Amino acid sequence: MKMKIGHIASACLLLAAGSAMASSHREAPFITTAPKVDGTDFYMFNSYETDKASNVTLIANYLPLQDAYGGPNYFSLDPNALYEIHVDNNGDGKEDLTFQFQFKNELANNGNGITLPIGGKNVAIPLRQAGAVTNSPNAPLSYTESFTLNVVRGDRRGGTRAAVTTTGGGNTFGKPIDYIGTKTFPGGSYEAYANSYIQTINIPGCATPGKVFVGQRKEAFSVNLGAIFDLVNAPAAFITNEANAAAAGKFGELDNKNVTSLALEVPASCLTQGSEKIIGGWTTASLRQGRLLNGAPKSGLQASEKAGGAWTQVSRLGMPLVNEVVIGLKDKDKFNGSKPASDATNFADYVTNPTLPALLESLFGVKAPTNFPRTDLMTAFLTGLPTVNRPANVTGLGVGGPLSEMLRLNTSIAAKPAAQQNSLGVAAGDASGFPNGRRLGDDVVDVSLRVAMGALCVLTGDADALKVGCKPSDAPAGNIPFVDGVRASATDFKQVFPYLNTPLPGAK
Repeated sequence: MKMKIGHIASACLLLAAGSAMASSHREAPFITTAPKVDGTDFYMFNSYETDKASNVTLIANYLPLQDAYGGPNYFSLDPNALYEIHVDNNGDGKEDLTFQFQFKNELANNGNGITLPIGGKNVAIPLRQAGAVTNSPNAPLSYTESFTLNVVRGDRRGGTRAAVTTTGGGNTFGKPIDYIGTKTFPGGSYEAYANSYIQTINIPGCATPGKVFVGQRKEAFSVNLGAIFDLVNAPAAFITNEANAAAAGKFGELDNKNVTSLALEVPASCLTQGSEKIIGGWTTASLRQGRLLNGAPKSGLQASEKAGGAWTQVSRLGMPLVNEVVIGLKDKDKFNGSKPASDATNFADYVTNPTLPALLESLFGVKAPTNFPRTDLMTAFLTGLPTVNRPANVTGLGVGGPLSEMLRLNTSIAAKPAAQQNSLGVAAGDASGFPNGRRLGDDVVDVSLRVAMGALCVLTGDADALKVGCKPSDAPAGNIPFVDGVRASATDFKQVFPYLNTPLPGAK
């Protein structure tokens, strides 16, 4: 519950800073020690690639703030982790389908990597590559990265688990090496190399194939982090003028960073259940409960530790920015280990009585909403909007269904081509955009900021047509067009799966 409002308030702060907000990067104390399992952003939208109207795209990003030059190891994912994308298709706040990714990194040459004959001895090189890389299976790489993909129906730990396979029947998928630089990938060849890892997949229980891609991409979410966390260090007048929507450019400080993306294209019919066309989604990452460190490691990629025991969830992300700027410091690790179905019990106060609007008021004198509990935020972020993306079993503010934080998508609302998408989504009459799912070009910061400051109270009016439980007089700033100074659009990204842009090279 708390997440939604946090996202909104957070956007508020961002906006004042004149920059776009980052999502959940380094958002909780423990996750700063385990960046490989730090979930940064989650996107879920009806596919708008030509002839893909019946599909849904899900993108889970991990491992934040990647500097492209970060060699010699770069940014492989953790083989001792479990990465998951969850889907709730009946509105009960629990996963009904889970896509599980597990990674394996293997040294070439029988565990020795690439070696060179030096003075009569074969000696392992210190780099991941020994020459230019192509999409050839004989590329000169010291080690390869691969993963398996499974779908679990029902509870993610106790449900029915089955392997997702390639069209040829294989159950192992390759992951491209990161964009080391233009000498390793000459002549702009990296994107063609990476695209060769896009695989058509057969998903058990689905009549139609899907697609998968896992690899490094350019960060799609941007923010001037320094200004935001420095008490929204920007002029007060900047945040309340739509003319400043892109004053700081399309991207902020994250414009020079990469991220690792787990992308799926799945037929909508495989994600929905019965007549319910609305799905909820969120991502998690888990580590083994036990870790034994080796004080005298032997040769090998994972020689320094041995992991075992039950899976323990350490990262969770649905709506952006919730844990980063909404959840109280004492509960950040708790939120990362929690499930949506328990949000009403564990985190309700962060949504019903949010602190960020009050902080914005104290910093800039913009009046925060006065309706408590904030039922408008509960509607927008914990139950879904009526007539847009609220599941049928939720008939009101929590009536008939749980209050749970996640992205919600109405799969029956047709996607719009990139050129026709409005970055403000539902707020601007584009029902195919945020908060009806989240597309790459959606300005979730501006939208969340406006909702946090009471936009739904104003739009609803005294007649309470949207049943959000507040009226215009509750939100003195509810009609202000708050902005954060950064606004990208769908046309700034690719318009085919996996939509995200080519990562930045480590050297040009």
